[in-house]
Formats: sequence, structure tokens, C-alpha cells
Amino acid sequence: VVPFQFPEVVPLNIGGAHFTTRLSTLRRYEDTMLAAMFSGRHYIPTDAEGRYFIDRDGTHFGDVLNFLRSGDLPPWERVRAVYKEAQYYAIGALLEELENMQPLKGEKVRQAFLGLMPYYKDHLERIVEIARLRAVQRKARFAKLKVCVFKEEMPITPYECPLLSSLRFERSESDGQLFEHHCEVDVSFGPWEAVADVYDLLHCLVTDLSAQGLTVDYQCIGVCDKHLINHYYCKRPIYEFKITWW
Repeated sequence: VVPFQFPEVVPLNIGGAHFTTRLSTLRRYEDTMLAAMFSGRHYIPTDAEGRYFIDRDGTHFGDVLNFLRSGDLPPWERVRAVYKEAQYYAIGALLEELENMQPLKGEKVRQAFLGLMPYYKDHLERIVEIARLRAVQRKARFAKLKVCVFKEEMPITPYECPLLSSLRFERSESDGQLFEHHCEVDVSFGPWEAVADVYDLLHCLVTDLSAQGLTVDYQCIGVCDKHLINHYYCKRPIYEFKITWW
């Protein structure tokens, strides 16, 4: 089969948005969807004006073209949206450039931290589900729930003094089991080993819940304070989350 010959200047209709570019621009990177589409091996429909039609929102296609033309990158506020277009058109070179820009570069660091907690997404969904059920049951605009966030497993106690501090390192295995308990909360996060602290995880929770369109407020309402053994009480902080639905 003889490949179809495209004109040197190609008129495009991307979901109703019109663009015009050179054929060489669309073929700049061989391993992309655009290069394959305009290789001449595939049929591409045209609109009433003869423009080659791609059934895709064209809002950010101009940014894609600018990269293919001259390597220009979008401003940071459009990086996420253009990244989705680069994924759709399989433009690996653009994906690599965008991944090294904010906010995607920061998101990679954040996800590396959250990767220390494989249960994070499940617990996030649990927060949403509990808040939804409570709001429905009470027919209220918002729901409150208790969340425990602790970085270190070791509890501390206000009754501890230097002479007693060595007790923390002289527990028997049976005593150690007494330190393992579940605080009376709806969801718990921790422990983890990283520089990021409790407030960093709280920021992640608010960010991800807000991304779902929820209004989120939280405040520390104290500590667990459950008696464990000897002079030890659980001092994991407890936070009250308020999820507003409308």
C-alpha cells in the first residue's frame, strides 16, 4: 500500500480548535502518536473545511505544538494539564521535561514520601467514606472524625525522668507487646522513617482530600493518653478532621 502523502503545511482541527503547522513538526519525534498518525499509514478524517480532525480537547494543544516546534515549555500553572496531553500523544521528550518542572517535580518527592506508607490511599478513602456516611446519617453539611498521625512508634510520658528513661531500652518482648495498641480513632497513619514529619503528612492529607473537591479543616485535640505499662502512656497526637460536603 502506497503511504498517503500529507501536504507540507497541515491544517488541524483538535476538538474544534484550529491549528496550522508543518508536517515535519508533527513528525519531529518518531515514537509519538502524532508521528504515527501523520506517517501516511493511517486514515485521518477531515472536517468540512478539509482540516485533519483529532477528537481531543484542543485547549492545550498549542503548548504541545510549541514544544514540537522549538522546545518551548508551558508556564508552571499549565504543567499538569500539558502533561496529560503529552501522555495522550506519547511524547516522551516532553514528559521528561515536564517531570523536572514544578509542580510535578515536587509531586515526585511527595509520592516518594507517601510510598513509605502503602496503606495511605486506602486510609484516605476510608476518611472520605466515614465522613460521607456520618454526614448522610446526620443529614449534616459536615462530618467530624478522629485521625491519629504519629511518626515514631515509641510512646513518651510526662512522668518520665532521666533515671527512668533507660526503661525504654530494657523492655522484654512480652512488655513490648503492650506498647502495640490501637488508639481509639477512626484512622491512623504511622509510623514511618523519613525526614518528613507529622505536619508534612497532614499537609498531604489536606492536599489530596481538597483535590477531591472537599473542604477540609483539622485541629489537634490532644493525645491518646492510653496507659500502656509502668510509667508509659501513649502520646500519639489525635487530630479532629472536619469534612464539609457543601
